[in-house]
Amino acid sequence: MSMIGEYVRVTAAELYRAIQDPDWALSLVEEIQDAEEEPEPAPTEARHFSTYKTWDMLRFLLAHADFPVNVIHGEEPFAEDEDWGYGPPRYLRPERVRLAAQVLRTTTYDQLIDGVEPAELTRTEVYPMGWDEPGTLEWGRPWYGDLTQFFEAAAAADEAMLVWLD
Repeated sequence: MSMIGEYVRVTAAELYRAIQDPDWALSLVEEIQDAEEEPEPAPTEARHFSTYKTWDMLRFLLAHADFPVNVIHGEEPFAEDEDWGYGPPRYLRPERVRLAAQVLRTTTYDQLIDGVEPAELTRTEVYPMGWDEPGTLEWGRPWYGDLTQFFEAAAAADEAMLVWLD
């Protein structure tokens, strides 16, 4: 079983309803995921995005860089339901999405990995492990680029974000 980082872009009205009715939010998420399963849209066009197994690596790198927004886990919980996966889902308000997009856009992946040794990820048990192979830090590069595009599109649309691990 894998742990996968998941995101859904929502309007302010959808966020309000999700906070009031987490069961409705889960239904909305499933509907969006189903609609975008085949073909998978580009990050700039998608409402759903996944960092797959890179979520913890990206969490580690962003924390190492003192990133100002918790884009990996979200910031505010809105449901206790375990049907979402590993822990409760959280959200980012539109202003936090905008800040995250701005900092993601100005922080290159090379800046994130500068000075980071794969042994640090192994020592701190960053999921999914196996960091002792040469070039393993490159694994997150395309996911970081896509995450940046996804956040930029959400920020441009003044949207919030639902965030969870599945």
